[in-house]
Amino acid sequence: MTETESVKNGATYFFTVATVTIAVFIAAVGMVFMNTDCDLLLWAADYIGSSPNVLAGQVVWITGASGGIGEALAYALGAAGCRLVLSARREHELLRVKQNCLDKVGMKSSDILVVPLDLLRMEMHPEAVSTVLTHFNQIDILVNNAGRSQRALWMKTSLEVDREVLELNTLGPVSLTKAVLPHMVKRQSGHIVVVSSIAGHLGTPGLGSYAASKHALHGFYDTLRLEVFDDNITVSLLCPGPVFSDALKHAFTHDKGQELGAEMNPTENRMQVDRCAYLMAVAIANKLNEAWMSNQPELSYVYFNQYMPTFAKWAAVHIGGKRLKKIKEGKTDLH
Repeated sequence: MTETESVKNGATYFFTVATVTIAVFIAAVGMVFMNTDCDLLLWAADYIGSSPNVLAGQVVWITGASGGIGEALAYALGAAGCRLVLSARREHELLRVKQNCLDKVGMKSSDILVVPLDLLRMEMHPEAVSTVLTHFNQIDILVNNAGRSQRALWMKTSLEVDREVLELNTLGPVSLTKAVLPHMVKRQSGHIVVVSSIAGHLGTPGLGSYAASKHALHGFYDTLRLEVFDDNITVSLLCPGPVFSDALKHAFTHDKGQELGAEMNPTENRMQVDRCAYLMAVAIANKLNEAWMSNQPELSYVYFNQYMPTFAKWAAVHIGGKRLKKIKEGKTDLH
């Protein structure tokens, strides 16, 4: 064998080994991805990153804590040793959640503060911040979770409803964040967490106003992250997919002042709320800038939309027809 042939054979061998190695790696990643319910960075953080227990002792203010994701997150963070501020409009439900934290999680009453709060009464937000600081003297993490879902077609939805959705889901969290930020900047420490949605990345039939409100959150808070980086403040956007909760009971429709009043079908393809809250707690503990948590196929579609947007939007037009038909027929079980 000549020297040239030896070099060629060596190069061929190296290329073959490299190709097989890359193929095996891609296949392994693909298998992991298709069997997980969160983005790959969050998946890695869950296995080799910090656990929620690193948050022990921190004061976490959760809005929308009277049910659904907010309630489940209160239990998850309470179990991790956090001190909690629970806010929502329904004080009796907040007291129920507090009692569950005492009875089931084993928290102390002094470590839980109930602060009834209406996000739309933005003039009251500074007073609520003062109440929290009087009790705990600090706010380490603000979790902007409160909001309402929607079921309504774009053309039928009144501008009044569009405005209500944007004020509650977008401007409400922005207002509360603006009230909390001076305290965090003064301390040179803090973490702003925003519960967005995979609808903050995608256009979804029947969720026009809701999707717009979640898209807007990304614009606001991605910008804020850049502006407060030097103040040692972290900003995290958490994007759950379909989750079992009572969200459809209070969802907006196309008419002002109307609630959908629907129950979720237990056979739908949705994530359990406790699992969603746990993944969120992991994302918070690891200070991830953004995290996605959803069952398949929605999770895969978010990836397609992120990295192959033209293909994803083409697919959405053709696949989304089934969902659109359900909405027109008045069905609420869309997943």
